[in-house]
Amino acid sequence: MDERANMRAADVDRQAVADRLREALNEGRLNLHEYDERLQQAYAARTYGELDGLLDDLPSVAPEAKSQLAPRATAADPAVAAGDDSPRRWLAGMWGPWLATSVICTGIWAASQVAAGGFYWNTFWPIWVIGPWGAVCLARTLRSFIDPDHAEDQRRAYREARRDARRDARKDRRDR
Repeated sequence: MDERANMRAADVDRQAVADRLREALNEGRLNLHEYDERLQQAYAARTYGELDGLLDDLPSVAPEAKSQLAPRATAADPAVAAGDDSPRRWLAGMWGPWLATSVICTGIWAASQVAAGGFYWNTFWPIWVIGPWGAVCLARTLRSFIDPDHAEDQRRAYREARRDARRDARKDRRDR
């Protein structure tokens, strides 16, 4: 029997396995249930043999240059431009809710003005919702154009938030 399989694993070893399992989940190689089971086993593992068994059916991570998979599409590719990495999608995700809220609030205000019998612009209360939120969106948009690294961080945070929301929704459906 292999001596390494009986050696005690350290916390850093368990964390490395947990990170690889998370990558496999993000790649779609594991479903959420498998990921959860293996993650629990990883943190409960005492030896390298127990940890190795959790990754046996997963391919190792190869550098992109040595990968036999199709190369990742670049931002110049139209398919990628319409995908998650696109600035348009990020902008739509930030400005879309603002626009929808602006239309709804203005519609409510307009309906109340019609019911009151006239339009009184000095009572335009939606400005207190539209104004500050729009200022924040504008500042974030301008910063993303001035500092491309910040824009990439914002897009990454947006993608992670969407991924977390999808994962939570799947978990909620599974728990029902």
